[in-house]
Amino acid sequence: MLILMRDRVRHVLESTGFQRLIISVIVLNAATLGLETSPRVMASYATPLHVVDHIALYVFVAELLVKIYVYRARFFRDPWNLFDTVIVAVSLLPAAGELSVLRALRILRALRLISVVPSLRRVVSALLTAIPGMTSIAALLALVLYVASVMGTKLYGAGAPEYFGDLPTSLFTLFQTMTGDGWSDINRKVMEQHPSSWVFFVIFVLICTFVVLNLFIAVVVSALEEEHQRERREDAEAAAAEAPVQPSVQAQADVARELAALRAEIAALRAALPIVREDAATLN
Repeated sequence: MLILMRDRVRHVLESTGFQRLIISVIVLNAATLGLETSPRVMASYATPLHVVDHIALYVFVAELLVKIYVYRARFFRDPWNLFDTVIVAVSLLPAAGELSVLRALRILRALRLISVVPSLRRVVSALLTAIPGMTSIAALLALVLYVASVMGTKLYGAGAPEYFGDLPTSLFTLFQTMTGDGWSDINRKVMEQHPSSWVFFVIFVLICTFVVLNLFIAVVVSALEEEHQRERREDAEAAAAEAPVQPSVQAQADVARELAALRAEIAALRAALPIVREDAATLN
């Protein structure tokens, strides 16, 4: 009886309607938390917003408890369930006195959309898979940035100290250049003292922006494709496991021939049965 009840609850928990309900609660809660940042709205609707916030929190806690009841030990082996638990646990912490800053962390509940929406979960899983490759590219980018900063400090430190006066300043300037934030203005300022500095900036932008940063995109896209292919394989394996086994065409033909032979033998036995009866009667 208990197993049957757990199966029924699991069926409801994994249904599309229930998932849509949780998504709606998450979106509604995120909207109310955003409205709480407006003093004018809080002056008129503070109580309803707090009520909606508490109801959403109770819904999330109830969902986690139901999942623990259904999945039991498997609940703690799923990293997405642990992710949801941490987010809800942060919302349950007291937010008074010195811990009042924790009230701002309630908006983290909106991140539960990542674990609920399959497409978002797929993207995050791909990003986590791509971290080893991205680490190597980040190391390469840091090396290029450091080398260029040392060169920029030695070449243009005296003429443009506000941009290349020391190594930390040069690092910040070239990082800004790498992001494309007003690097042409920096270049023009440096060119007033060093007319050929445009060569340095153009080479740096080509290497960092058009080569190294695009490697990050390539790694992420590759990880997304691998994640998509993995999900397709899992779906195909699940469909194959659930589908009934269909015999091959050759097996069907062999079975048909055997059935035809059996029918012929049965027909021959039926034809021979009257003769056998006549022989038995004659002997008697």
